[in-house]
Amino acid sequence: MDHKSVGSRVRDLAKFLATVKGDLSNITGPPHLLAPSSVVEVGHCWAQRPSVFAAPSLESDPEKRILLVLRWFLVALRSQLYIGSPGSKNSSIKKPLNAFLGELFMASWTDAEKKCTTTLVSEQVSHHPPITAMHVSDAGHGIRSTGYARVEMSFNGTVNIRQVGHAVLHIDRFEEEYLMPLLDAQVRGILRGSMYPEVLGTYSIIGSSGYQAEIRFTGEGMIRGKRNSFEARIFHRDDPSNQTLYEVKGCWSEGGWKVRNPRMGETVEVYDIDAPENQPVPMVIDPIAEQDPWESRRAWEGVFRGMREGDMQMVLNEKTRVEQAQRRMRAEEKERGIVWEPLFFKSVSPEEHEVFHRLAEGIPGLKLHSERTKGVWKPDLAKIESPQRPFRQGVTPLGYTS
Repeated sequence: MDHKSVGSRVRDLAKFLATVKGDLSNITGPPHLLAPSSVVEVGHCWAQRPSVFAAPSLESDPEKRILLVLRWFLVALRSQLYIGSPGSKNSSIKKPLNAFLGELFMASWTDAEKKCTTTLVSEQVSHHPPITAMHVSDAGHGIRSTGYARVEMSFNGTVNIRQVGHAVLHIDRFEEEYLMPLLDAQVRGILRGSMYPEVLGTYSIIGSSGYQAEIRFTGEGMIRGKRNSFEARIFHRDDPSNQTLYEVKGCWSEGGWKVRNPRMGETVEVYDIDAPENQPVPMVIDPIAEQDPWESRRAWEGVFRGMREGDMQMVLNEKTRVEQAQRRMRAEEKERGIVWEPLFFKSVSPEEHEVFHRLAEGIPGLKLHSERTKGVWKPDLAKIESPQRPFRQGVTPLGYTS
């Protein structure tokens, strides 16, 4: 059992971070700071509210449609950034396990009342640098999103998290795409022993219809400011007057936000992310025994069991077993000339990403950075729609058997 005090854990963390130089993203932290999940699970935040994901496909007005895309983006942030934590001010976030090369996470969510089902397939397509690709879809409503991210972390008194990559949302009914940003964040509160994320800066959701959402994130300061606050505006890029069509203001981690139509001078929606009707629906995954060895929950089963039982030695032993096996596999691949190929995603040249170049045109500072993500990662839809187990013959995360 782990009986360390909060003060002792804070000292351990401070000592650990002080010893690390450069990128923290592939560094393993102290076991008691780890979340009971892997990096490949983070994409669940985009899929766990099926009716929110499907909503833009049901809205015929493009002006209101981008509002629904913005809602989907905002409601995902708490689960995305408050990892291992409910997101309240008294909780502390934790670090997910570093995913190993080829690690998979596959799940679905169904809202029976609203007749929506989302599916998620995510894969660790690179380990050095760490890159995760994911695909969320609702086939019944003809809406899907694909994204990929390289995560970079550094420490200068605050943990700084930078995501290199993006996502694209596609709606079949309107033949419409949205370029979705990936946010940079800071982890604050380390010395207080209660770590929380803060997003700062301005980001844009860019629709092929010409509508755009601009979101400005602000945070808690020394004197004023509320944690996890934001302000957003909806406008049309071709409008010479740059008129604001909707204003959205609030907090993405608790409480929620208000949507105001400044043309009418009225509030058109109050969205409470804590309301019972707005909570995620249960996630459905295969039982551990039926999962493939490459699926995350099965691969890290011993680690998660140790966390549940409060046995940090078990956590360390089981995690080390997988990590050392992965190092041996990379050495064996080099010796045998084996080239690793992802299962559900493929890297293409930046020139092939027509959607990004079309939507990003004329947006200052918006670049693809494909040289930092080993190209542009796109899904193999045929494989995603009909996955075949076992996923890899003659090899598991613990080594080659042939």
